[in-house]
Formats: sequence, structure tokens, C-alpha cells
Amino acid sequence: MTTAELLLARWTDISDRLHAVAREFPADKYEFQPTPDVRSFADQLRHVAFWNAYLAPTVRKENPDGTANTLPAKKYPSKDAIVRALKETDDEVRAALSKDGAASADAVVSFIEHTGEHYGQLVMYYRLNGFVPPASR
Repeated sequence: MTTAELLLARWTDISDRLHAVAREFPADKYEFQPTPDVRSFADQLRHVAFWNAYLAPTVRKENPDGTANTLPAKKYPSKDAIVRALKETDDEVRAALSKDGAASADAVVSFIEHTGEHYGQLVMYYRLNGFVPPASR
């Protein structure tokens, strides 16, 4: 495997797991927060989708703006809108990685780790609600 192929494979693995938890978590639980001072399930996913949207142009050697840190809840208020944004931004990352992912290996590895950290948090949200996450079944 080339470095670019390896990065794409690792990105695909963590993204597919994240998509599964996003699709399967009940819509009526999307605003669940373990405590008031942490992000809701929906906020976690809007945050990841924002950074996916940041990573794709980074890989393309563009200069994206990361100041927002999350997609706006008003524009992405529902499970369907969030899942769609997550997929669209992930597709953009996969396309960029397919062209020249190795050129931005450091950034890609950082974002794989970032997505994995949020995936782990979302697994905890599943467990706190009495659900078994897809990868654990």
C-alpha cells in the first residue's frame, strides 16, 4: 500500500464507523448531553462535519477558515441534515485523499485521530442511553 492508500483506508475506516453511529442513533436523542457543559450528540457531529469540510481543502492545498469550529445548528438542525452534511463533507475528504492524500499526511493523521476521539465520545453517548454501538454488536 502506498502512503496515500493507507491514509485513505484509515480515514474510510473511522468515517464509516462514525457514519454508522450517526445514522443509527435515534433522532429524538440527538440533543442528548451527558452533562450540561459538554456537546450534545448533534453538536459532536456538526463539529466533526465542520472539520471534515476544513480537511478537504487543506489536502487540496487551499487555505480554509477554521474559526467557526462547528457547522451552525440553525442550518443543520435535524438528524437528517446532520447525517447528510457528515456524508457530503466525508465524500469531499475521500475525493481529496484519492487525488493526493500523502502530500498532507500530517494533517490527515491529525484528523483521523480527531474523528476517532469524537467517535469514542459518541460511543459513550450510546452506552449512556442504553444502546449498543454498531461496531460492538
